[in-house]
Amino acid sequence: IYYTDESQLPVIKAAIEREQRKYNEKIAVEVLPIENFYIAEEYHQDYLDKNPNGYCHINLSSAYEPIVRSEKYKRKNDDELKESLTPLQYDVTVNAATERPFDNEFNSNFERGIYVDITSGEPLFFSTDKFESGCGWPSFSKPIQKDLVKYSEDLSLGRRRIEVRSNVADAHLGHVFDDGPSELGGLRYCINSAALRFIPLDKMDEEGYGYLKKYVE
Repeated sequence: IYYTDESQLPVIKAAIEREQRKYNEKIAVEVLPIENFYIAEEYHQDYLDKNPNGYCHINLSSAYEPIVRSEKYKRKNDDELKESLTPLQYDVTVNAATERPFDNEFNSNFERGIYVDITSGEPLFFSTDKFESGCGWPSFSKPIQKDLVKYSEDLSLGRRRIEVRSNVADAHLGHVFDDGPSELGGLRYCINSAALRFIPLDKMDEEGYGYLKKYVE
């Protein structure tokens, strides 16, 4: 990885550290300032404008296929939620309550796996995007994909916050703040444990989430 400015180093190092978690042996990646850069021949300039089919015949639209198909999941009715959830889980996801900091199920959990919506089973967060923020609730740098969550303004505490809700089930999850680690994108998704169900890596196949294992291994 060759960088043009030292300000790029924190992002590069964070990416390498994240990739390193997948391997027992140390990975070898050269990280140096770029020293030699040559302009390609005219034939290669604006190549895709001149040659729409590109260098190879791969369907580029496949690059935009979503990881998670939301249509596989559905929202339960209120009776079903009351039957399947604990009182705290119901209060958090339906009434937008907040569980106690630190005294919750997943704040200190850093096992590999995925976190899904407790009300619908829809995948929401990868364990690889979870970090220790010290706030007392599970913190993530981003959701698995942008369209799995939605946002709304929350003025309930007399100050402006951005509420995060699951897209399919419309369950209250928590809030997102802009005080996250800069090397991870700068956001902190502060999520209630009571809104989540954790699927450990070794259970993902039997739970139907095996197709996501490569993202957390």
